Amino acid sequence: MWVSPIVDAGSGLAAPEQLPARIRLLSFNIQSGIPTQRYHEYVTGGWRQVLHDPGRPFNLERIGAMLAGYDLIGLQEVDAGSLRSGFLNQVAFLAGRAHLPYWYIQRNRRLGRFAQHGNGLLSRTAPTALEDASLPSTIPGRGAIIAEYPMDDGLPLLVVSVHLSLGFRARRRQLAWLADRFGGRSRLIVMGDMNTSRSVLLERSPLAGCGLRPALLDPVFTYPSWRPRQELDHVLVSSDLTVHSAEALPCVFSDHLPLAVELSVTDRVMALGGSARPVNA
Repeated sequence: MWVSPIVDAGSGLAAPEQLPARIRLLSFNIQSGIPTQRYHEYVTGGWRQVLHDPGRPFNLERIGAMLAGYDLIGLQEVDAGSLRSGFLNQVAFLAGRAHLPYWYIQRNRRLGRFAQHGNGLLSRTAPTALEDASLPSTIPGRGAIIAEYPMDDGLPLLVVSVHLSLGFRARRRQLAWLADRFGGRSRLIVMGDMNTSRSVLLERSPLAGCGLRPALLDPVFTYPSWRPRQELDHVLVSSDLTVHSAEALPCVFSDHLPLAVELSVTDRVMALGGSARPVNA
């Protein structure tokens, strides 16, 4: 079911009616604002998944300052307001700090006052449509935020932000769901923590043959952030989008690294005289 509009963060800033010709995009698993930097911290700092850490707001301030440089942001592992986050809606907080006037939080696992797990979407431009979708999973709690954004030629950009399951079977069902819904769509971005590699996603999963390609030219490891060894986070784009730059940002705000991408619509670039050269054509 489509719902609209996205929730206004109340920044009071004038928002553009369309996304810019070059869109600055970020996908980031923020681990509910915990800056884990060693494996042993999952044990010694595990209490931070249940109780409030006084240092977490400072880390969120750092994340918010980074987000201010982007037009469209997908966040995973956010907290919607519970004991562990100091009852702070982290997406609303980050939207305010980044001066992004539109945000939405998807609550996937509601554990009362102890935890409110979810995903977030933030943007500088209001979407024309928004869907909060549950993904198939053995253990409920995985979701996709689906939004359409206006472009200046009147044709929308479709953005799907996800956090997929760790388990192979559940993740394959979720990828099949995505392929069925969005396979072959134009002007499509699928981004998020997908918990598997690009070779599996695009060669050995239901997404194979859907016309998507990775925004990053070479495989980029994003986990763990202090010594990246696994390629878990991705930005996948349809062939009619031109990628101008793409990288994993070296920061210590989470146990994942964020992915930053700058892109535009290919036919619009051609209309401007082909001044941009795709990095992953």
